[in-house]
Amino acid sequence: MKKSRILTHSALIAALYVALTYLQNALIPGSATWAIQFRASEALCVLALFTPAAIPGLTIGCLLFNISFAGALPLDFLVGSLASLLATAGMYALRKVTVKGYPLLSMVLPAVFNALLVGWELSVYIGGGFWLNALYVAVGELAVLLSLGTALYYAIRTRNLDKRLFG
Repeated sequence: MKKSRILTHSALIAALYVALTYLQNALIPGSATWAIQFRASEALCVLALFTPAAIPGLTIGCLLFNISFAGALPLDFLVGSLASLLATAGMYALRKVTVKGYPLLSMVLPAVFNALLVGWELSVYIGGGFWLNALYVAVGELAVLLSLGTALYYAIRTRNLDKRLFG
């Protein structure tokens, strides 16, 4: 029963990630696919603080979007997905490390992994220097996690959805 539940949660999270990213890209073209991006679906990384199902779910969701989006760069299939895997696994591992009840370190991890990996990938494809690309990626990732991600985190916690959905 537990394996079925984790598999179902992973599939739902992956589908939600893909759908949200496509919706955002349709409403605001380019906002979820360039070096400076505000990919709102990245706020779902917060789910890794509540369930290990978010790790494969977000990794597969990122992979599916990158594979299916015509504008994605081939290296992004591997690099973007790896960044999601490392970020969410790190978030889950550090979920109990908090600053006054807020998982600040976990919220920063997606920015760190995406900055390093996707920043490198962008410097390979478009140039511009690694550190500049890493900074652009980190700023977008931090903006999403510290705004939308924080709102989602507190919405889940204050309504006890973590226990009802993933408990």
